[in-house]
Amino acid sequence: MKLLLPLLIIGLLFTACDSKSEGTYNFSGTAQGFEDGTTIYVYEVEGTSNNVTDTITVKNGKFSANLQVNDQPALYYMKVGNINKNIIFFPGNTDLKATIYKDSINASYVTGSPQNDAYRSYLNKMIGFNNQKMELSERFREARKQGDNLLASQIQQENIDINNEEIIYKKNFVAEENNSIFGVMLLSEMTNNKQLSPAEASEYLDNLSPKIASTQIAKDLSAALSSLKATEIGGQAPDFTAPDPDGNMLSLKETLGKYTIVDFWASWCKPCRMENPNVVRVYEKYHDKGLNIISVSLDRKGQKDRWLQAIEQDEMDWYHVSNLEFWQDPIARDYSVRSIPATFLLDENGKIIDKNLRGAALENKIASLLGQ
Repeated sequence: MKLLLPLLIIGLLFTACDSKSEGTYNFSGTAQGFEDGTTIYVYEVEGTSNNVTDTITVKNGKFSANLQVNDQPALYYMKVGNINKNIIFFPGNTDLKATIYKDSINASYVTGSPQNDAYRSYLNKMIGFNNQKMELSERFREARKQGDNLLASQIQQENIDINNEEIIYKKNFVAEENNSIFGVMLLSEMTNNKQLSPAEASEYLDNLSPKIASTQIAKDLSAALSSLKATEIGGQAPDFTAPDPDGNMLSLKETLGKYTIVDFWASWCKPCRMENPNVVRVYEKYHDKGLNIISVSLDRKGQKDRWLQAIEQDEMDWYHVSNLEFWQDPIARDYSVRSIPATFLLDENGKIIDKNLRGAALENKIASLLGQ
């Protein structure tokens, strides 16, 4: 139910406003509660770098400066004094006004252009959804406390309805704002949260304006969606080759059985180690009937001994490979693995027929395929 704060650092880039021939725009506002001489640092986000572009001084609770016009899709933010919180805004070629509260930086905002006004409107909408969910959560706890299961069930349905309303709002927003970097990031978030399938997200991405489609963030999302689509159920599992424990190169194709589990794990991953006994039991029961497993370890460089020791301790008597590259492992990237354990169940042709099965769900699935 928490508001997804990562969205607060991504910008909305909409239609440009009237141009200013002098190449600058005025950025002014109030800084309530700040002493004279407090410095406002203006940062531009460029890829993974954040660079200070301007500094502005507060005087009598106000500030004003002329900043350089930026006609390219861009995200800026402010830091005020020694407060370690950001205030997001989006530059352009029109004058902007900011309202900054020392006691509530999170409530501070910038207005004066479509992108900043729309950004604030969107966040307010999300806060509204979040508040409704929090209220329902309180009502649900009270209903359970009173033993009113019927009311608790009704409240759960209300929460489902609100979640669906929020998803519809986001989809409409993305569809309407195809000239928006924020829309690209919203697509990414909705895909990660399973609110959009990779195929659906690609359709929205295809409708972006040429200017936004040419940005690096849109290109990165397009590449990520291609990988996600490749590892959806029904897709052909990406082939790979990596070193086995003896240092020999082993490919996925060499390990395929009648059914094969591609298992992403690591010696340091406690949930993985807890799941391993169940996988061992399923493997021992069905290996002779055609079940193979190849485990891909995300252990770190210099820790091969830990990887091998974990294999022995957990009695994982099947195929193993690892590049020892932690989260930078190229196989994990090809399979869009962002958390472990993660599993992909393949048929004899390498097609993905299921994924992320654990515990009883894994055994039941394999039993349905290979059981008597």
